[in-house]
Amino acid sequence: MGLRDLAKRLKSDSTELDQQRLVDRFSTFDITHIDQVVARQHTRIGGEVKRIQVAPRLGAAALEVVLSDGTGDAIAVFTGRRQIAGIEHGRALVIEGVARDERGRWVMLNPAYTLLAS
Repeated sequence: MGLRDLAKRLKSDSTELDQQRLVDRFSTFDITHIDQVVARQHTRIGGEVKRIQVAPRLGAAALEVVLSDGTGDAIAVFTGRRQIAGIEHGRALVIEGVARDERGRWVMLNPAYTLLAS
């Protein structure tokens, strides 16, 4: 790390540093950045689990997992599930499916997922 990089890191706030860390972490995978997702097209995105919650959808429980890759957030919704083994806060995932825009948020219903090594 050079002096310019160190000076830049010292001047940046923690949010910018975290976003850059995530962008760097997922740049080696063959995935689409969340800010470049196109609605209603099959896509593959990756990110770290930022939040997990169980929310009712149409009267049934659904596990909502919020992923962040540094460029934006996407939500994977697993209907009829309250938990999935291995999916926890901070875990890296790659999800694959058709994304739709739901009130300004990218949502994938029941996507295929791959757990990545920490």
